Amino acid sequence: MESKIFFCQTEDTNILPLYATTIGFWEHQAETIRPTGFPDYQMHQIHEGKGELVIHEKRYIVGSGDVFFLFPNITHSYAPISNNWKLSWISFNGREAGQMLLYAGIRESGPARLKEDKWLNPLKEMLNLSDSNELETNLERSKQLYALLLDLKSNLVSPLNEALELERIKPVLHHIESNLHRALPLKELAEVIAVSPQYLCRLFQKTIHDRPVTYINKQRINLSKQLMFNERDKKMYEIAQLVGFENASYFCLVFKRLTGMSPEQFKQLHGLD
Repeated sequence: MESKIFFCQTEDTNILPLYATTIGFWEHQAETIRPTGFPDYQMHQIHEGKGELVIHEKRYIVGSGDVFFLFPNITHSYAPISNNWKLSWISFNGREAGQMLLYAGIRESGPARLKEDKWLNPLKEMLNLSDSNELETNLERSKQLYALLLDLKSNLVSPLNEALELERIKPVLHHIESNLHRALPLKELAEVIAVSPQYLCRLFQKTIHDRPVTYINKQRINLSKQLMFNERDKKMYEIAQLVGFENASYFCLVFKRLTGMSPEQFKQLHGLD
């Protein structure tokens, strides 16, 4: 592929949840210094060679099989340290841009590793589109951008410590799923993996990004929805008991807090009366 850059017209697409602003490929990326950052989100995929990425004076060596993300207005620079440094990139924005990155586990500017050292298909598809700035082409770029960000979660290697911690907490998650019909004290959950309750709370925050009690309540409410469909003859207090709530009023309170509606409103909405 030859070096190319597309400047996307955004007058019609900037009301979308996600839209591309520039897309490009360099056969050899030159040094880039941005003391005040860049106005949009950026993702770069490295295809060949190595470079040095600097973000707020923190330095990273990035090479083939790596990607790096730059959040808006963050001081950064990057430069080649090999004879050839091939990379592709996309700049993007939109009200859901940050949330889509968060879904993939990207919370700040920095590098990440791909599970496979090959082109990310949606990015390649965007580069193979015509250089037209017609609305149809820019809408296709937005669709491919959505696919690119949605797939990141499965395409990126989790940090080693995060992956290990998630693996460690899995027995607790299985224990919760199997015992949603009864009370689940924090001490009992901690004993499943032989840690203290305090340490278990930290594990939940780092891996699930929720407190244990919040996670358990979400699972209870999800199960209650399924029971409302599968066992429509059950009274609401019976559903509450089956998912571990001794008090039906508290069940209704938690249900509304998590879903924005009461259990009865949920049933009416889905025709389960």
